Amino acid sequence: MAKRSRSRKGAPGIIEVAARAGVSPATVSRFFNTPDVVKSPTRKRIEQAASDLGYIRDRMAGSMHNRFSGTIGLIVPTIDNAIFSELIEAFSSQLLVHDRTMLIAAHGYDLKREVGIVRSLLERRIDGIALVGQDHDTIAMNMLAQRNIPVISIWNYDQDSYLPCIGADNFAAGRTVTKHLLDLGHRNISLVFADTVGNDRARERLRGALSVFEEMQLQPSGQNLHTCPYDVGEAKKLGIDILTSVKPSAIVCGNDIISHGAIYACQALGMRVPEDVSIVGIGDFRGSAHMEPGLTTIRLPAKRIGSLAADKLVAMNESGMPSKVTHQKVEMNFMDRGSTAALQTP
Repeated sequence: MAKRSRSRKGAPGIIEVAARAGVSPATVSRFFNTPDVVKSPTRKRIEQAASDLGYIRDRMAGSMHNRFSGTIGLIVPTIDNAIFSELIEAFSSQLLVHDRTMLIAAHGYDLKREVGIVRSLLERRIDGIALVGQDHDTIAMNMLAQRNIPVISIWNYDQDSYLPCIGADNFAAGRTVTKHLLDLGHRNISLVFADTVGNDRARERLRGALSVFEEMQLQPSGQNLHTCPYDVGEAKKLGIDILTSVKPSAIVCGNDIISHGAIYACQALGMRVPEDVSIVGIGDFRGSAHMEPGLTTIRLPAKRIGSLAADKLVAMNESGMPSKVTHQKVEMNFMDRGSTAALQTP
C-alpha cells in the first residue's frame, strides 16, 4: 500500500512532520493518538515540527482507526437568544481545553427538525451530543441509542431523567419568582409563558408558578394565563393588551425576553415599573441588569452548564460511556432588582 506523503494537496502530512522531528511516521501517529506513550523530549520535537510546518491533523481519516473524531455536537432551540449564546461559548471553550471542537445546530423550537439535525451529526461521526431539555423526538433518540454514543440533556434538571442531565431546576425558578410577588402582597398576577408543548423548560416554570398559587389556595383565572413566543415585539403587543384589559398589579414572565417586552409595553402606555406594575423574569439575559429599572429575575448559570456539559461528554466518551445515569443540578441565583415592589393599597 503506497504511503500518502501529504494529507491534502500542498499540505504537509505526518511524513513531513516525522522527517523534520527526526522520528518515524509511526511515532508521530502515536503522538497524536496516544501522546502519553511518547517520551516528553520527543513530544516537544514533534509539536515544534508540526507548528513549523503548519501541519493540521486529519481527524476524520484517523477516526477510521480511532475511537474519537474529535468533534462533539450541540443542538439548541435557537441561537438568537443571549443566554444560549453564553451556553454555546462556554461549551465550545471548554471543549478546546480537551482538544475537541463543536458542531452546533438550532431547531427553532421545532423538535421534528431535530431528527434531521441528529442524522446529519451522526453522519459526521461525532463523539457525543448535548441536547437542550428533556423533550425530544422518539426517532432522533432511537438513532442516537442505536449508535451508542454519549448523549446528555442540558439546561433543565430532572432527577428522573432517562438521560444524564446537567441543568437548573426550572420548577423552582417558576416558584421563586411567583412567591416573590405574592410575598409582596400581589394577588392579581398575570402569567405569561411560552408554549409548553415540546418545551419542558417553559412547562416546568409554569408548573412551579401555579404550584405557589395552589399552596395559597388561589386560582388564577383564564384571563390571567397567557402564551407568548420568545419575541420582544410580540411580548410588547401582548403586554399592552394585558395591561389595558386585565390590568394586573404584577406579571410573571417565563423568561427575560418576555419580561423586556412587558416593560416596553408599560413604557408605551406611560405606566411606571414597579409603582404601577411589578414585573419578574427568568434567565437574567445580558442587559437585564442594565434596564431602567433593573429586572428582577432568576440567574440561570448558562456558562457553568456549558462548561460542565463539555467535561461530562468528553469523560463519557473516553471512559466508554459508564452505564450509570448521573444527574447534576446547578444552582440558580435570585436577582432582586428594581422591577418589583410591594403592592400599594389605596
